[in-house]
Amino acid sequence: MKRLMLSVGLITAIVIAMGAAGSPSEKKLPGEFKNLKILPQNISKDSLHAVMRSYSFALGVRCGFCHASNKDTTQHGLDFASDEKEEKNTAREMMTMVHTLNTVNFNYMKSTKPDTIHTIICYTCHRGMKDPSSANLMPEIKKAEDEQMQQWKQQHPGGGK
Repeated sequence: MKRLMLSVGLITAIVIAMGAAGSPSEKKLPGEFKNLKILPQNISKDSLHAVMRSYSFALGVRCGFCHASNKDTTQHGLDFASDEKEEKNTAREMMTMVHTLNTVNFNYMKSTKPDTIHTIICYTCHRGMKDPSSANLMPEIKKAEDEQMQQWKQQHPGGGK
């Protein structure tokens, strides 16, 4: 499991770093992507798809979980530029949170390229489930959390009221 997490994190870091730089043959055309607010404007199509696939894997969801369907009934598929679904805005907030955690809290080497630091990734908490919960955590963490809750309940009869 640790190897899987490390692999996913490393792949995500490489993809984002490559996407920010982009290769000359896969540079996106100006205006090709609409409404990118967190990811780099110059991200390549391949890098964008790889990042989205990593989010899909981390949450165990498909594209339609965050992206709205096309309102134009003559067009099939998803409207990737639309902000209609709240899940897309939540994803942006999560991306910002993870970036902040990695750059502020886990930049032990004081890297000048904090966008390449990926100690925490989506999978860290979600573990393939759209709603992260303690049930998704490693069993030993879940056990410790349950023990702490039992101690708290013993110390606070009646729920601390």
